[in-house]
Amino acid sequence: MSLITTEDQQTIRTIFAERLDGDVTVTYFTQRESSLIVPSPECEYCAATRSLLEEVCALSDKIRLEIKDFVADAAEARVLGVTRIPAFVLRGQVRRQVRFFGIPAGYEFGSLIEALIDASTGTTDLTEKTRRVLATLDHDLHLQVFVTPTCPYCPQAVRLAHKLAVENAHVIADAVEATEFPELANRYQVYGVPKTVVNEDLQFEGALPEARLIEELFGALAPDIQVVSAGRV
Repeated sequence: MSLITTEDQQTIRTIFAERLDGDVTVTYFTQRESSLIVPSPECEYCAATRSLLEEVCALSDKIRLEIKDFVADAAEARVLGVTRIPAFVLRGQVRRQVRFFGIPAGYEFGSLIEALIDASTGTTDLTEKTRRVLATLDHDLHLQVFVTPTCPYCPQAVRLAHKLAVENAHVIADAVEATEFPELANRYQVYGVPKTVVNEDLQFEGALPEARLIEELFGALAPDIQVVSAGRV
């Protein structure tokens, strides 16, 4: 049974035909499939995530899906920063890492579609002011955005984090499905979503507007860079 309706498939196929530019590779890490292995709680959603990605990637010949075994391909997983499954990385025209940990279901499905488009074009709708501030960044930022499929505000936070990674080689951005990785949610005290954790040092709750996020990020982590209030840079 298809996870995406026929009508939605046609809509997405049209969107991809109109908006995709370069090729995108989706590198998906999962567990080895075998009838002799009982799925572990860690990868309860591995099969469903794979099915969803297969359906999405089949909607454009510009998107290629790579299936990797988390154990057998551990070296590649380490290089890509994949430390738990299910997880996948988008590679195309992005400057750094755009990653999803957990199944992009519910409201997060839209985040996946838009991230694929960004990875294909290598451009986003970030403002020129944001781009100018990003250009001054000289150290890595790792943004982990905790989400749930039923949160209508989470895609805004995920999309903004992923856009920063598309535009700047110092930014790594993850969408993390909180209920699939409770150990991470407990570590960062995720009691509500969206919640963004930056470099283990900084945390934001809620979906901050672009100008506010940039102000908070650079004000706390790069105080030598001048960012004027309300996004006037």
